[in-house]
Amino acid sequence: MVTIRSISPELAEKAKTELNEVTSRIPNDLEAIKSWLARQPHLNPRTDDQFLVSFLRGCKYSLEKTKDKLDNYYAVKSAIPEFFENRDPTDPKIQENAMLGVNLPLPFSIGPDGPRIVLVRMGCYDANQYSIVDIMKVCYMITDVLLLNDDVSTIAGHMVLVDLRGLTLATLSQFSPTFIKKMTSVIEAFPIRTKGIHFVNPSTGFDALFKMFYGFLSKKIQERVAVHDSFDALHQVIPKECLPEEYGGEGGKLAEIITDIKNDIVAHRQFFLEDAKYRNDERKRPGKPKTAGTLFGVEGSFRSLDFD
Repeated sequence: MVTIRSISPELAEKAKTELNEVTSRIPNDLEAIKSWLARQPHLNPRTDDQFLVSFLRGCKYSLEKTKDKLDNYYAVKSAIPEFFENRDPTDPKIQENAMLGVNLPLPFSIGPDGPRIVLVRMGCYDANQYSIVDIMKVCYMITDVLLLNDDVSTIAGHMVLVDLRGLTLATLSQFSPTFIKKMTSVIEAFPIRTKGIHFVNPSTGFDALFKMFYGFLSKKIQERVAVHDSFDALHQVIPKECLPEEYGGEGGKLAEIITDIKNDIVAHRQFFLEDAKYRNDERKRPGKPKTAGTLFGVEGSFRSLDFD
Protein backbone atom coordinates (compact mmCIF):
# COMPACT_ATOMS: atom_id res chain seq x y z
CA MET A 1 0.00 0.00 0.00
CA VAL A 2 1.60 3.25 -1.19
CA THR A 3 1.28 6.17 1.22
CA ILE A 4 1.58 9.57 -0.45
CA ARG A 5 -0.39 12.80 -0.22
CA SER A 6 -3.18 13.63 -2.62
CA ILE A 7 -2.49 16.68 -4.78
CA SER A 8 -4.63 19.26 -6.54
CA PRO A 9 -5.96 18.51 -10.04
CA GLU A 10 -3.70 21.23 -11.46
CA LEU A 11 -0.55 19.75 -9.88
CA ALA A 12 -1.65 16.25 -10.87
CA GLU A 13 -1.90 17.34 -14.49
CA LYS A 14 1.53 19.02 -14.36
CA ALA A 15 3.04 15.90 -12.78
CA LYS A 16 1.53 13.82 -15.58
CA THR A 17 2.47 16.04 -18.51
CA GLU A 18 5.84 17.42 -17.35
CA LEU A 19 7.15 14.76 -14.98
CA ASN A 20 5.81 11.59 -16.64
CA GLU A 21 3.88 10.61 -13.51
CA VAL A 22 1.57 7.63 -14.06
CA THR A 23 -0.38 7.02 -10.86
CA SER A 24 -0.89 3.31 -11.48
CA ARG A 25 2.85 2.81 -11.98
CA ILE A 26 4.02 4.55 -8.79
CA PRO A 27 3.95 1.38 -6.60
CA ASN A 28 6.22 -0.49 -9.04
CA ASP A 29 8.58 2.50 -9.37
CA LEU A 30 8.85 2.79 -5.59
CA GLU A 31 9.52 -0.93 -5.24
CA ALA A 32 12.28 -0.75 -7.84
CA ILE A 33 13.97 2.16 -6.04
CA LYS A 34 13.64 0.53 -2.61
CA SER A 35 15.09 -2.72 -3.96
CA TRP A 36 18.06 -0.85 -5.42
CA LEU A 37 18.65 1.11 -2.21
CA ALA A 38 18.68 -2.10 -0.18
CA ARG A 39 21.55 -3.41 -2.31
CA GLN A 40 23.79 -0.37 -1.83
CA PRO A 41 26.23 -1.12 1.03
CA HIS A 42 27.22 2.54 1.55
CA LEU A 43 23.72 4.02 1.71
CA ASN A 44 21.53 4.44 4.78
CA PRO A 45 18.59 6.40 3.34
CA ARG A 46 15.04 7.28 4.25
CA THR A 47 12.69 4.94 2.40
CA ASP A 48 9.21 6.28 3.14
CA ASP A 49 7.01 6.56 0.07
CA GLN A 50 6.45 10.33 0.11
CA PHE A 51 10.16 11.05 0.36
CA LEU A 52 11.06 8.74 -2.53
CA VAL A 53 8.21 10.04 -4.72
CA SER A 54 9.73 13.52 -4.37
CA PHE A 55 12.92 12.17 -5.94
CA LEU A 56 11.03 10.34 -8.67
CA ARG A 57 9.19 13.55 -9.52
CA GLY A 58 12.38 15.59 -9.45
CA CYS A 59 13.94 13.13 -11.92
CA LYS A 60 10.84 12.89 -14.15
CA TYR A 61 10.42 9.23 -13.20
CA SER A 62 13.70 8.11 -14.72
CA LEU A 63 14.73 5.30 -12.36
CA GLU A 64 18.41 5.66 -13.20
CA LYS A 65 18.41 9.41 -12.62
CA THR A 66 16.50 8.88 -9.36
CA LYS A 67 19.14 6.43 -8.14
CA ASP A 68 21.91 8.90 -8.98
CA LYS A 69 20.05 11.77 -7.33
CA LEU A 70 19.44 9.85 -4.10
CA ASP A 71 23.06 8.73 -3.99
CA ASN A 72 24.29 12.29 -4.59
CA TYR A 73 21.86 13.79 -2.05
CA TYR A 74 23.33 11.65 0.71
CA ALA A 75 26.90 11.97 -0.57
CA VAL A 76 26.67 15.75 -0.40
CA LYS A 77 25.00 15.71 3.01
CA SER A 78 27.72 13.40 4.31
CA ALA A 79 30.55 15.43 2.75
CA ILE A 80 29.48 18.83 4.13
CA PRO A 81 28.95 18.32 7.88
CA GLU A 82 29.17 22.07 8.51
CA PHE A 83 25.83 22.40 6.66
CA PHE A 84 24.10 19.20 7.75
CA GLU A 85 25.15 18.28 11.28
CA ASN A 86 23.83 19.63 14.63
CA ARG A 87 20.52 20.80 13.18
CA ASP A 88 18.29 20.87 16.25
CA PRO A 89 15.90 23.74 15.41
CA THR A 90 15.35 24.52 19.09
CA ASP A 91 19.02 25.52 19.37
CA PRO A 92 19.06 29.29 20.15
CA LYS A 93 21.72 29.96 17.52
CA ILE A 94 19.70 28.25 14.80
CA GLN A 95 16.57 30.13 15.84
CA GLU A 96 18.44 33.43 15.78
CA ASN A 97 19.77 32.73 12.30
CA ALA A 98 16.31 31.65 11.12
CA MET A 99 14.87 34.97 12.27
CA LEU A 100 17.31 36.84 10.03
CA GLY A 101 15.11 35.75 7.12
CA VAL A 102 17.80 34.97 4.56
CA ASN A 103 15.93 32.13 2.81
CA LEU A 104 12.16 32.59 2.59
CA PRO A 105 9.82 30.30 0.65
CA LEU A 106 6.89 32.64 0.07
CA PRO A 107 3.30 31.58 0.85
CA PHE A 108 1.98 31.97 -2.70
CA SER A 109 3.05 30.20 -5.88
CA ILE A 110 2.59 31.56 -9.40
CA GLY A 111 -0.89 30.22 -10.09
CA PRO A 112 -2.31 26.81 -9.08
CA ASP A 113 0.42 24.86 -10.88
CA GLY A 114 3.25 27.40 -10.93
CA PRO A 115 6.56 27.34 -9.05
CA ARG A 116 7.12 28.22 -5.42
CA ILE A 117 8.76 31.64 -5.05
CA VAL A 118 11.82 31.52 -2.79
CA LEU A 119 13.15 34.89 -1.66
CA VAL A 120 16.86 34.95 -0.80
CA ARG A 121 18.11 38.06 1.04
CA MET A 122 21.90 37.74 1.21
CA GLY A 123 22.37 41.33 2.37
CA CYS A 124 20.01 41.21 5.34
CA TYR A 125 22.60 40.13 7.93
CA ASP A 126 25.84 41.59 9.30
CA ALA A 127 28.68 39.43 8.01
CA ASN A 128 30.88 40.67 10.84
CA GLN A 129 28.51 39.07 13.35
CA TYR A 130 27.16 36.01 11.52
CA SER A 131 28.88 33.15 9.72
CA ILE A 132 27.79 32.31 6.18
CA VAL A 133 28.17 28.63 7.12
CA ASP A 134 25.60 28.98 9.91
CA ILE A 135 23.33 30.96 7.58
CA MET A 136 23.44 28.27 4.91
CA LYS A 137 22.77 25.54 7.48
CA VAL A 138 19.40 27.15 8.23
CA CYS A 139 18.74 27.72 4.51
CA TYR A 140 19.13 24.00 3.81
CA MET A 141 16.99 23.09 6.82
CA ILE A 142 14.21 25.11 5.20
CA THR A 143 14.81 23.34 1.87
CA ASP A 144 14.59 19.96 3.61
CA VAL A 145 11.19 20.92 5.03
CA LEU A 146 10.02 21.91 1.54
CA LEU A 147 11.23 18.58 0.17
CA LEU A 148 9.32 16.82 2.92
CA ASN A 149 6.04 18.73 2.74
CA ASP A 150 5.64 21.02 -0.26
CA ASP A 151 4.24 19.33 -3.37
CA VAL A 152 4.35 22.65 -5.23
CA SER A 153 8.15 22.68 -4.86
CA THR A 154 8.68 19.07 -5.91
CA ILE A 155 6.27 19.20 -8.84
CA ALA A 156 6.37 22.81 -10.11
CA GLY A 157 9.84 23.71 -8.84
CA HIS A 158 11.30 26.94 -7.47
CA MET A 159 11.52 30.45 -8.84
CA VAL A 160 14.37 32.03 -6.87
CA LEU A 161 14.37 35.77 -6.19
CA VAL A 162 17.72 37.03 -4.90
CA ASP A 163 17.60 40.46 -3.25
CA LEU A 164 21.08 41.98 -3.18
CA ARG A 165 20.09 45.05 -1.18
CA GLY A 166 22.50 45.61 1.70
CA LEU A 167 25.12 43.23 0.34
CA THR A 168 28.52 44.36 1.67
CA LEU A 169 32.13 43.59 0.87
CA ALA A 170 32.28 41.72 4.20
CA THR A 171 29.50 39.41 2.98
CA LEU A 172 31.06 38.97 -0.44
CA SER A 173 34.42 38.07 1.10
CA GLN A 174 32.82 34.99 2.70
CA PHE A 175 32.32 33.43 -0.73
CA SER A 176 35.35 31.47 -1.91
CA PRO A 177 35.18 29.34 -5.07
CA THR A 178 35.14 26.21 -2.92
CA PHE A 179 32.25 27.53 -0.84
CA ILE A 180 30.26 28.44 -3.95
CA LYS A 181 30.95 24.97 -5.35
CA LYS A 182 29.52 23.47 -2.17
CA MET A 183 26.43 25.67 -2.39
CA THR A 184 25.73 24.78 -6.01
CA SER A 185 26.39 21.09 -5.28
CA VAL A 186 23.73 21.16 -2.58
CA ILE A 187 21.25 22.88 -4.93
CA GLU A 188 21.86 20.17 -7.52
CA ALA A 189 21.54 17.39 -4.93
CA PHE A 190 17.95 18.29 -4.01
CA PRO A 191 15.26 16.93 -6.38
CA ILE A 192 13.71 20.38 -6.80
CA ARG A 193 13.92 22.02 -10.20
CA THR A 194 15.05 25.63 -10.44
CA LYS A 195 12.71 27.36 -12.89
CA GLY A 196 14.53 30.68 -12.77
CA ILE A 197 16.87 32.89 -10.74
CA HIS A 198 16.00 36.58 -10.63
CA PHE A 199 18.29 39.18 -9.06
CA VAL A 200 17.07 42.56 -7.81
CA ASN A 201 18.92 45.50 -6.27
CA PRO A 202 22.39 44.68 -7.65
CA SER A 203 25.09 46.31 -5.51
CA THR A 204 28.82 47.02 -5.44
CA GLY A 205 30.88 43.91 -6.04
CA PHE A 206 27.93 41.99 -7.44
CA ASP A 207 29.49 41.53 -10.88
CA ALA A 208 32.48 39.60 -9.50
CA LEU A 209 30.32 37.32 -7.35
CA PHE A 210 27.79 36.84 -10.15
CA LYS A 211 30.45 35.77 -12.64
CA MET A 212 31.82 33.15 -10.26
CA PHE A 213 28.39 31.89 -9.19
CA TYR A 214 27.20 31.81 -12.81
CA GLY A 215 30.16 29.68 -13.85
CA PHE A 216 29.17 26.88 -11.48
CA LEU A 217 25.60 26.67 -12.83
CA SER A 218 24.48 24.23 -15.49
CA LYS A 219 23.86 25.69 -18.94
CA LYS A 220 20.12 25.11 -18.49
CA ILE A 221 20.04 27.18 -15.30
CA GLN A 222 22.32 29.85 -16.79
CA GLU A 223 19.66 30.45 -19.42
CA ARG A 224 17.10 31.08 -16.67
CA VAL A 225 19.03 33.84 -14.87
CA ALA A 226 17.94 37.49 -15.08
CA VAL A 227 18.86 40.74 -13.32
CA HIS A 228 16.14 43.36 -12.73
CA ASP A 229 16.84 47.04 -12.03
CA SER A 230 13.38 47.85 -10.65
CA PHE A 231 10.37 46.28 -8.97
CA ASP A 232 8.28 47.19 -12.02
CA ALA A 233 10.53 44.97 -14.15
CA LEU A 234 10.36 42.21 -11.53
CA HIS A 235 6.55 42.34 -11.49
CA GLN A 236 6.54 41.43 -15.18
CA VAL A 237 7.92 38.03 -14.16
CA ILE A 238 6.62 37.48 -10.62
CA PRO A 239 3.05 38.74 -9.98
CA LYS A 240 2.50 41.20 -7.15
CA GLU A 241 0.15 38.82 -5.33
CA CYS A 242 3.09 36.42 -4.83
CA LEU A 243 5.46 38.99 -3.32
CA PRO A 244 5.68 40.50 0.17
CA GLU A 245 4.49 44.07 0.70
CA GLU A 246 8.11 45.20 1.01
CA TYR A 247 8.61 44.21 -2.65
CA GLY A 248 5.60 46.09 -3.93
CA GLY A 249 3.46 43.01 -3.54
CA GLU A 250 0.30 41.82 -1.85
CA GLY A 251 1.57 38.61 -0.26
CA GLY A 252 1.92 39.60 3.38
CA LYS A 253 4.60 41.22 5.54
CA LEU A 254 8.16 39.94 5.72
CA ALA A 255 8.18 39.77 9.53
CA GLU A 256 5.16 37.45 9.57
CA ILE A 257 6.60 35.23 6.82
CA ILE A 258 9.92 34.93 8.68
CA THR A 259 8.20 33.96 11.94
CA ASP A 260 6.03 31.36 10.22
CA ILE A 261 9.06 29.73 8.59
CA LYS A 262 11.01 29.66 11.84
CA ASN A 263 8.05 28.04 13.59
CA ASP A 264 7.76 25.51 10.76
CA ILE A 265 11.33 24.24 11.14
CA VAL A 266 10.85 24.02 14.92
CA ALA A 267 7.71 21.94 14.32
CA HIS A 268 9.91 19.51 12.34
CA ARG A 269 12.42 18.98 15.15
CA GLN A 270 11.92 15.22 15.16
CA PHE A 271 12.66 15.05 11.45
CA PHE A 272 15.97 16.87 11.89
CA LEU A 273 17.02 14.74 14.85
CA GLU A 274 16.29 11.57 12.86
CA ASP A 275 17.84 12.90 9.67
CA ALA A 276 21.29 12.94 11.27
CA LYS A 277 21.47 9.14 11.03
CA TYR A 278 20.76 9.02 7.29
CA ARG A 279 24.24 9.45 5.91
CA ASN A 280 26.60 7.59 3.59
CA ASP A 281 29.45 5.37 4.75
CA GLU A 282 31.82 6.06 1.88
CA ARG A 283 34.22 3.37 3.11
CA LYS A 284 31.64 0.83 1.91
CA ARG A 285 30.94 2.40 -1.49
CA PRO A 286 31.80 0.13 -4.44
CA GLY A 287 34.43 1.96 -6.44
CA LYS A 288 35.77 5.43 -5.68
CA PRO A 289 34.41 7.12 -2.53
CA LYS A 290 32.62 10.46 -2.82
CA THR A 291 34.25 12.65 -0.22
CA ALA A 292 34.70 16.40 0.27
CA GLY A 293 38.06 16.08 -1.47
CA THR A 294 36.69 14.35 -4.56
CA LEU A 295 33.51 16.43 -4.75
CA PHE A 296 34.81 19.92 -4.01
CA GLY A 297 38.60 19.85 -4.03
CA VAL A 298 40.75 20.49 -0.97
CA GLU A 299 39.29 23.13 1.33
CA GLY A 300 41.48 26.19 1.30
CA SER A 301 43.08 25.49 -2.06
CA PHE A 302 41.32 28.55 -3.46
CA ARG A 303 41.91 32.04 -2.15
CA SER A 304 38.94 34.20 -1.25
CA LEU A 305 37.64 36.60 -3.86
CA ASP A 306 39.11 40.09 -3.86
CA PHE A 307 36.80 43.02 -4.49
CA ASP A 308 37.78 46.55 -5.48
